[in-house]
Amino acid sequence: MSLQHSPLPALLGRGRSRSTLSLFHRPSSHFQSPALTSCMFLSFPSSFSASGLQRRHFSRLKANFWHSIKSGLLKNSPTPVMDPLSELPEEEKLEEEEEYEYEEIVLLEKEQPDGTIEKILFVCGGDVDVEDLQKLCDKVGWPRRPTTKVAAALRNSYMVASLHLHRQPPNSDGEEQRELIGMARATSDHVFNATIWDVLVDPHYQGQGLGKALVEQMIRALLRRDIGNITLFADAQVVEFYRNLGFQADPEGIKGMFWYPRF
Repeated sequence: MSLQHSPLPALLGRGRSRSTLSLFHRPSSHFQSPALTSCMFLSFPSSFSASGLQRRHFSRLKANFWHSIKSGLLKNSPTPVMDPLSELPEEEKLEEEEEYEYEEIVLLEKEQPDGTIEKILFVCGGDVDVEDLQKLCDKVGWPRRPTTKVAAALRNSYMVASLHLHRQPPNSDGEEQRELIGMARATSDHVFNATIWDVLVDPHYQGQGLGKALVEQMIRALLRRDIGNITLFADAQVVEFYRNLGFQADPEGIKGMFWYPRF
């Protein structure tokens, strides 16, 4: 049985989540209309039970999260900005001076009847080939953008995460075939805020929880870097998917707003 037809029973590797995985839905269009798009805010999803993000912290984190947003919006607000790292256990914290490093997590590994070893890897900090990304956009039905602009967007992103299928046929002397099957990126001020963009998974590998795993691992990486306010833009048909990950639309009256040239 090929890998794309097999359910993903659990995430394997470091920092894995054992929560139930849901179907990844893709936007119908790469260019989102503001009338059909919601700006969503993260309030620390309860599915983060692994690697030390314990349920007992959630109510306190959620309260501090909204206070931190309001303190940035209200002039002369006395409310201090939250420190997400102070709420994380020691093993989740990174040293302040630590550089942004390459990270690789095995999400799934299995052996096919012919002896081929197949792995799905989450990679954070690695290079993404622009042409491979354009081909992935074609598969999910997103219109292509100029290659130079895509390369600039990747280069200027704070974080680029990707999913790769690795195949190692028998008697291959350790050589692996590598295929890009998912990608997401985040822009950030490197201190307080981050916005997740361009979440996509190859349609052949949807339905295995890979979209959820991709977003969850990105959130973990952002929290470990002391970034606590995380937003994204979601088409109407994927709002529920992100709600299940802990995001909220228009929390306490806070709205995302759009400006487009009127010509």
